[in-house]
Amino acid sequence: MYIKKLFFLSLGSTFLGIGAIGIVLPLLPTTPFVLAAFVCFTKCSKKAEIWVSNNRYFGSYIENYKHKKGVPWDVKVKSILFLWFSLMASLLFFQQDHLFIILPLVGLGVTAHILSFKTQDESE
Repeated sequence: MYIKKLFFLSLGSTFLGIGAIGIVLPLLPTTPFVLAAFVCFTKCSKKAEIWVSNNRYFGSYIENYKHKKGVPWDVKVKSILFLWFSLMASLLFFQQDHLFIILPLVGLGVTAHILSFKTQDESE
């Protein structure tokens, strides 16, 4: 159980760090990484879940997700493009046989998850 919590805490922290970079770096989408971090934190620590939900920088992303306000279409597109660019770069850089199976499967899963989010109305 401890290893599972540590894994999700580490993964959530990594996603949150990438999301934080995305706030200041326009090419990097913030929303999917913050949401992924939130999901990881819900699986490992109530304290971390509450912290990220109440954080002044990330809380709005979580609230939009919780209240099903949706994610803007352009954020979805940028997120998916960045995801696949990163996955392909990883495949080219590492060139490990098992990654040619694992990373596309991860990419398909994350793409499906991002597309499953409600698209936010432009009036909101």
